[in-house]
Amino acid sequence: MIIIQNGKVLDPKSQTNAVMDLMIHQGKIIAMETNIAPDEKDIVIDASGLSVAPGLIDVHVHFRDPGLTYKEDIQTGAKAAAKGGFTTVVCMANTRPPVDNQETLEYILAQGRKTGIHVLPAAAITVGMKGSELVNMEELKKCGAVGFTDDGLPIKDALLAKRAMEEAVRLDVPLSFHEEDPAFIENNGINQGDVSDKLGIGGSPALAEDVMVARDCMLALHTGATIDIQHISSGNSVQMVRLAKHLGAKIMAEVTPHHFSLDETAVLKHKTLAKMNPPLRTEADREEILQGLQDNTIDIIATDHAPHSTEEKNRPLTEAPSGIIGLETSLALGITNLVHPGRLSLLQLIEKMTLNPARLYRLDKGFLAPGADADIVIFDPNEIWTVTEFASKSANSPFIGERLFGKVKYTICNGEIVYHST
Repeated sequence: MIIIQNGKVLDPKSQTNAVMDLMIHQGKIIAMETNIAPDEKDIVIDASGLSVAPGLIDVHVHFRDPGLTYKEDIQTGAKAAAKGGFTTVVCMANTRPPVDNQETLEYILAQGRKTGIHVLPAAAITVGMKGSELVNMEELKKCGAVGFTDDGLPIKDALLAKRAMEEAVRLDVPLSFHEEDPAFIENNGINQGDVSDKLGIGGSPALAEDVMVARDCMLALHTGATIDIQHISSGNSVQMVRLAKHLGAKIMAEVTPHHFSLDETAVLKHKTLAKMNPPLRTEADREEILQGLQDNTIDIIATDHAPHSTEEKNRPLTEAPSGIIGLETSLALGITNLVHPGRLSLLQLIEKMTLNPARLYRLDKGFLAPGADADIVIFDPNEIWTVTEFASKSANSPFIGERLFGKVKYTICNGEIVYHST
């Protein structure tokens, strides 16, 4: 058994925020109370001064496996996740080949079982992610797909998106949408505005996101589907999600740590390391995102962990691929840029990184209670550390060299210690 002693237990489901002990046995939490007396054979973790929370859940990662494993693979991605405090991740479908078939889906599940954490696959919405024909969602759900997404590409056909939502309602699965209409984009990854003008390149305007978000919010309202607006970046889109929720739509919205931490000016400093889809937008957009986090318009913090090689990111700005890694800095960026400035409480941050992601994907996780799975992160919210080395294969992060609050000490998954900082 494992006994975690004297930690500040943060449970978003029960709103617990108190010092107590946890006892873990055979992959489950079997007791949560004060002064649990360990036996000689028990593993004892002294969590005095530390926070104890449900294992973090990331609903948006790219492990590049199969097909692009020089960037990342399921094993290294899982190690990066564990180092960041994550015990569950949902892999996106834009692998090579895409996850639109049983064989690829089963490969990801099999590789995931070797990692020590929960690696769950989302399948593509359309065959080949080409946006013209729906996959057999029922068959892929039976094979283990927890949801469906063409992330990386929008579904431009509104009628097809509506049909996908209707099928998702029938199967009781969520759909996640990448909201960028390429018709309005000259160069992706950089916001169209002052910075793109200064660099002399066309960019990606907020309009490209706004028109897609507006459409899918209304489709969700009329179909009753549960949808996730992925990596929201536009202030207008935040307001549209707020309105759609008020009207009764079953919408959840996710934001990345880079979109709540940085604005478009980061491109001038970090170049391609600050290039991502959708792009970093204006400070006014970032402020709307922060407001959306505070009033729960934005439910989920997800990394969009997107590894690329150094050689790829060293290309010119208009040629380099979009995306950054994020699993190992996500919790610390939340503590540093949301909790310390008073935007969210620590318990509210944990809710957006555990319970709400679990609710989106219908997972019986994201909380601490006797009988619950022993998926746990133990961290010091006040320890300052410098972002340097990564467990990921890739190092494409604009946060290298940054000093952040919040250091993961232990990650426990299924009652087993899968990460311990030295």
